Amino acid sequence: MECVVKWVGDASFLAETGSGHIVVMDGAPEAGGRNLAPRPMEMLLVGAGGCTAFDVMLILKRGRHPVSDCQVKIQADRADTDPKVFTRLHYHYVVTGAGLKASAVERAIHMSAEKYCSASIMLGMTAEVSHTWEIVDPSVIQTQ
Repeated sequence: MECVVKWVGDASFLAETGSGHIVVMDGAPEAGGRNLAPRPMEMLLVGAGGCTAFDVMLILKRGRHPVSDCQVKIQADRADTDPKVFTRLHYHYVVTGAGLKASAVERAIHMSAEKYCSASIMLGMTAEVSHTWEIVDPSVIQTQ
């Protein structure tokens, strides 16, 4: 795996991945950026979220579970001093499927967190990691 990251001015960078995709990153205005694109540390969270969401969907689909959507919301805290690594990560999964079993969702999240999601596991080497989840069943009418 490889990529090339090129400075394009101010605090903006253009990255080309080994698979030929382009990603733009920019810094905050207080760091000389123009706030035109995600920050590099945000990209780490995006990568971890994409990695674990991919795992969960793949595990559930391979198990022939009726999953139709998966959303992962990540909240992160960083160290106050340099290097400002992630110190806490909380993943909240919202998994959608008619008649989806809680045990299947829990198992898929556990497998991603413990075995398959390289990005999350790597970030977990500096951060305390926690997970919560909920299931949305579109076949159940909810009233208040």
